Amino acid sequence: MMSEQLLIAACSLLGLVVLAMATLKGWQGWLDLKERELALRSSRHAPEIEGGASEGAARIELSDLKERIRKLEAIASGVDL
Repeated sequence: MMSEQLLIAACSLLGLVVLAMATLKGWQGWLDLKERELALRSSRHAPEIEGGASEGAARIELSDLKERIRKLEAIASGVDL
């Protein structure tokens, strides 16, 4: 009776160790993939904004966002535009 429980416990522990090692290997592979993506992205000239727009378009988009923020701040303070 005791040897059966010991065998089940040992097998469960071994299974848990195998599962943990497989998960760790997968995690390391995912981290390696992300490192390669970052290295590839940094080796090229990264665009100024995420959408891949040129510098001029990025500045236009930035000024548009600033204008939207000003409008939202005016709305929040109760000023009617």
